[in-house]
Amino acid sequence: MSEDREHIQFELTDELIAQVEQLIEDQNNKELRKLLKEFHYADIAEILDELDLEEAIYIIKLLDSETTSDVLMELDEDNREKVLKNLSAKEIAEEIEELDTDDAADILAELSEERQQEVISNIEDEEHKAEITELLAYDEDTAGGLMAKELVKVYATWTVAGCLRRIRGQAENVTRVHSIYVVDKQEKLIGRLSLKDLITAKSDQKIADIYIKNVDYVHVQEDVEEVAKVMQKYDLEAIPVVDDNQILLGRITIDDIVDVIREEADKDYQLAAGISQDVEADDTIFELTKARLPWLLIGMFGGLGAATIISGFQTAMEKYTILLSFVPLIQATAGNVGVQSSAIVVQGLANDTVKGKIVRRLFKEFLLGLVNGVGIAMIVLPISHFFFGTPYLVSITICVALITVIVIAALVGTFIPIFLDKRGIDPAVATGPFITTSNDIFGILIYFLIAKMILGF
Repeated sequence: MSEDREHIQFELTDELIAQVEQLIEDQNNKELRKLLKEFHYADIAEILDELDLEEAIYIIKLLDSETTSDVLMELDEDNREKVLKNLSAKEIAEEIEELDTDDAADILAELSEERQQEVISNIEDEEHKAEITELLAYDEDTAGGLMAKELVKVYATWTVAGCLRRIRGQAENVTRVHSIYVVDKQEKLIGRLSLKDLITAKSDQKIADIYIKNVDYVHVQEDVEEVAKVMQKYDLEAIPVVDDNQILLGRITIDDIVDVIREEADKDYQLAAGISQDVEADDTIFELTKARLPWLLIGMFGGLGAATIISGFQTAMEKYTILLSFVPLIQATAGNVGVQSSAIVVQGLANDTVKGKIVRRLFKEFLLGLVNGVGIAMIVLPISHFFFGTPYLVSITICVALITVIVIAALVGTFIPIFLDKRGIDPAVATGPFITTSNDIFGILIYFLIAKMILGF
């Protein structure tokens, strides 16, 4: 990807879109190029996302290959897919040759296998072609699927003077040099080289004498979420990728990890909201329905379950009708407490801060639920007794049930995400309708069981 260029402060306005559309209609390529040259490639991508497909294709073919390749990477995925369908294999290959190998592989991965082979066959740089093909073989959710082949590596046997000469050549293909990696004759990663140590060392010194042996790295088959955790924990801008034999294969940079973190956050947010698939607002009604309906059905069956429990205590309802007035309070409180507890645990699991014995965490959550429950009950007791005119014993029943429900909801909200995580299931599902629905049912059941024990119906 090209270096960032100087550009004006960008603001996408209707006037700007109208100006671009008018220049396209007039086929005033000179003025259109002049206008777009003022913007960063990410800004141009934002403009293209607002244009019709034909207009976007017009601009794509008007820009130089280096800018076009960067713009393609910034386009909305759906729009990029449409643009790629309207470009020839040769045109796509020309853009891909301007990209780093990881970005090139990402674009190719969006194409069908037949189309991939057609594009690859049109890539003239044989080394670039081989590296992209290698990356396509890795699963997209692994370090191999995320890494780039471009990096700067030196051999331990080189002298400082020889190392500097060779680094200049390697650096031409690397957008940003985050690290210099040291390998042995077998290409095995053995350390890293500080740029400061390199430029301050004597020219005849061996790299073996000045390199740093401690180096963080990840395995090529490592899950991308684990890679993100390592880079976050050690505050790394880049991390090398190795195979089973410790041979250096590539590197992963922080910009790719930010994308992973954002995608994971989006997925977790959707799961927490009860959306089972990765969808966007512009997707079709069918796709949106398919993503939302499963959790809505779970909520529906949960509601039917709660209704069944209530109908089972019909006799109590006839004698203590006031109990029904507090059902929404019990359900809402149970759901909110469960979501709060599970959200904290899920966040901790994502950041790898949930450690230690589960019993200790559950005990802490029990105490927290108890304190919160007593606090809320102390507010509800006088309100239910004086404002609603509820008999004192019934008010006590409501408060005892409320405390119990809060404690149980807190324990359930803590236990389920940890349980799911240990079973290899994304714990984010626990923060959505799953927790809310289960706690609604448990809350209603506990509420009426405690009422039955205290009031004796």
